[in-house]
Amino acid sequence: MRAIVLEKFGGLDSLVYKDIPEPEPQAGHVVIEIKAFGINHAEMHMRRGEWAEAAPVSGIECVGIVKSCPGGEFPVGAKVAALMGGLGRTINGSYAQYTRAPVSNVALIEADLPWAELAAIPESYATAWTCLFRNLEIKAGQLLVIRGATSSFGQAALKLAVNAGARVIATTRNRERFALLQKLGAERCEVERPDLSKDIAEAKQIDAVLNLVGNSVALDSLAMLRRGGRTCLAGFLGGLAPIPDFNPLLQMPSGVHLSFFGSFVFGTPGFPLSDVPLQQIAKDAAAGRLDVTPVRVFRFDEIREAHRVMEANEAGGKMVVVHD
Repeated sequence: MRAIVLEKFGGLDSLVYKDIPEPEPQAGHVVIEIKAFGINHAEMHMRRGEWAEAAPVSGIECVGIVKSCPGGEFPVGAKVAALMGGLGRTINGSYAQYTRAPVSNVALIEADLPWAELAAIPESYATAWTCLFRNLEIKAGQLLVIRGATSSFGQAALKLAVNAGARVIATTRNRERFALLQKLGAERCEVERPDLSKDIAEAKQIDAVLNLVGNSVALDSLAMLRRGGRTCLAGFLGGLAPIPDFNPLLQMPSGVHLSFFGSFVFGTPGFPLSDVPLQQIAKDAAAGRLDVTPVRVFRFDEIREAHRVMEANEAGGKMVVVHD
């Protein structure tokens, strides 16, 4: 089969097209004929050698058709999505014509949508849904702040939150993105800054904060919450530097909740992928209730250009690759 192999750590030339053997059927796993896959910053970090684990074939998510499933958990020919479960990290991932994923990390995603749109759903929407409805327990009418909302993850979260009836204030470093975020349903936008809690009019009235910027605004996110409010740290757009001299006893407001979510836990006992309604999200998209259209669609032979666009921060949303 044709695959994109990470020959070495480094630049775009590290991604090389090769013919490698197809994955064999294996108990507890699903062999998937890949029709399309999303592009993620995780794959850029793996390509550069910035993460400890990187499989020869990158790619942490895909959509496609079941080719084999020895345990019978999924019927042959079914449309499915797969994400994480070691894909691209400890086992060969989605940058290929076929992949083999653990059953725990595969979900049905039958819907009348083009493959490019289905491919925009798994990672971004599964993570956003879990943060919003499990960690933050968002309900209709509540006020949510999404920090770093122009990322593909942030846009997915904004759409899901608005569809659920939440009011959303979206932040971005770039005022030129305000129109995009308001078009997606944001009630209003704020320029992202480390001391936003000091200026935001709704300070101490906010029900929840989805923090995709990272540690640099973690304490500021807590400071804007009402009593009983929740914040979920789920991104690191602002870097990985730790909170300096973090002392919860002295620095955290009383009566608020801080949680973390990382999508690498999908498929583990406490975080089954079956908990996420990917099938319903796909059906909502097919019915026109949710727009999952990717901002860029690349051919399989354009992987280096896709990585270049991602690395240059030129995307402005979710990008996907489709097989011809």
